[in-house]
Amino acid sequence: MAEWNAYYRNEDEEEEQEEGEQSGGDYKITGRDSLVFLVDASKEMFIKGEDGQPSNFDMTMQVVRSVYTSKIISSHRDLMALVFFGTEQSKNPRNSFKHVYVYHDLDEPGAKRVQDVEALRGGKGAQLAAETMGSGETSLGDALWCCANLYNDIKLRLSHKRLMIFTCRDEPHGGNSTKDRQARTKAGDLKETGVVIDLMHLMKPGGFDVSLFFCDIVSPPEDESELGLQLEPCNKLEDLQKRVRAKEQKKRAMARLKLCLGEGINLAVGIYATAVAARKPGAIRLYRETNEPVRSKTRTFHTQTGSLLLPSEIKKAQVYGRKKIVMEKDEVDAIKKFYDPGLLLIGFKPMEKLKVQHHIRPAVFLYPEEDEVKGSACLFSALLTKCSERNVFALCRYISRRNYPPRFVALVPQKEEVDEGKVQITPPGFNVIFLPYADDIRTLDAPQAPVASQTSVDKMKEIVYKLRFKYRSDAFENPVIQQHYRNLEALALDMVAPEEIDDLIMPKVDQIDNRLGPLVQDFKDLVYPADYNPETKPAAKRKTAPTGGGAEKKPKVEVSEDELKAHVQNGTMAKLTVAALKEACKHFGIRTTGTKKQELIDALIGHLGS
Repeated sequence: MAEWNAYYRNEDEEEEQEEGEQSGGDYKITGRDSLVFLVDASKEMFIKGEDGQPSNFDMTMQVVRSVYTSKIISSHRDLMALVFFGTEQSKNPRNSFKHVYVYHDLDEPGAKRVQDVEALRGGKGAQLAAETMGSGETSLGDALWCCANLYNDIKLRLSHKRLMIFTCRDEPHGGNSTKDRQARTKAGDLKETGVVIDLMHLMKPGGFDVSLFFCDIVSPPEDESELGLQLEPCNKLEDLQKRVRAKEQKKRAMARLKLCLGEGINLAVGIYATAVAARKPGAIRLYRETNEPVRSKTRTFHTQTGSLLLPSEIKKAQVYGRKKIVMEKDEVDAIKKFYDPGLLLIGFKPMEKLKVQHHIRPAVFLYPEEDEVKGSACLFSALLTKCSERNVFALCRYISRRNYPPRFVALVPQKEEVDEGKVQITPPGFNVIFLPYADDIRTLDAPQAPVASQTSVDKMKEIVYKLRFKYRSDAFENPVIQQHYRNLEALALDMVAPEEIDDLIMPKVDQIDNRLGPLVQDFKDLVYPADYNPETKPAAKRKTAPTGGGAEKKPKVEVSEDELKAHVQNGTMAKLTVAALKEACKHFGIRTTGTKKQELIDALIGHLGS
């Protein structure tokens, strides 16, 4: 029989499972995301900017390479394609469309594709693009039709289909009404099949007027949190990368639940993980002969007969009061179930009641799901507005999945924030803070320490004030993970050496010294004695020698007769040490022929049984 704990997992394992599901996703259930880059290859795209700024084509290739590498790390099973329109040469399935060049089919990103895009960057890349594709007439309708065929050729299940258009021409057809009409018709057909079309328009002399043509091509925002069509074009690489990143990262819900505000008042909400711990991927076991991945299977056998056990033949047990309590799997599931999954509103508390020590695990984010229950967005917005105005948080009972234990959570309101480019920085919604139970809170006895003088405290306040800075978590990358992926990238792309990384967590010693000046020495003079040297090690304490002069004897291990009988009855004699078994044999006057553990156990069982 299996132990109870083997089935009844603790909550730490469940949290890791939730994070794993959010970060990786289950492709068999949700399907794969797909992304097609449709890039303008006209001559206007290759014109360099002022003051040595890269051309629009070069900026686009840098963004495509960045997305390729990030997808390889985060979602290597997603599908991506790179298509150029407005080319002189044609390359597409069956060469059905002129002036359309499919550089990469819709497939998983790999090292070879990153190298291909890298070759299109800079001056040499522009020359290679001119030799390979050239610049010719433009028919956006044919390009969209070609992209539709790429999607139709995929037999896999796709959860999200997105197409990004990169161009610096607000009238790609030069006012040709026939081609404009064909492009609008084909864009409408794509949107009907679930393809989301986005425009990443780039800077051009005289400005980019979206209303001339592209306002009818792009898709409307999917919801209020989605970044809509931006009127201002991108003139910097950072702005373009930010917009692409905001679009290509599809937000997947960890769970979709009902939030009950009272009897008969329910709204649908989605649970999203805004921060998931980044970890190095685990090693994949390969067969040494073929380098193919191997799969491991676990089977359970009977200890006495050696026969294979089915899941229905396995029971769970828990030892309580020296008695083994056996339960069926259904009984264990019934014990674990408290209520159905969902959020139940208990009440409201002022924000002052929520303390820093109440945050015991990473928070998740709550957002309405209008498609599940109509009116959820309106009711959610009203609740969010009132909680923000009154500076209160909502206290709820939260059950994420079936057979998961309930948790108390605090719904902390969060208002929407946008930057200068009207790109959303912070979405509106509730941060779900997991609150501790009374059993989770410990009272610790703080060690006694000498009290610092007020003068030294004031001096340390000056040092702290000098070293204060505005902290942002997104400004610091994990150097271990960054170095790991740089090494993998260098191996995959046949680079001579991996790119150097900036360890952003290392303190800037020179800048700290300039800020503090003489404050550090003043603090040392106040706290430490004059002859103090931090480099010298303290003298090690000598151990007191034993009084008898000989080796210290080990204490005897004694086991009572009742305890031995209990071990015999429960079949746990093997848990006793050899020293304890020898002492028990000596106590009962049992003579043994050997000193092995099993021989001692057999001798004791024979004596107690008689």
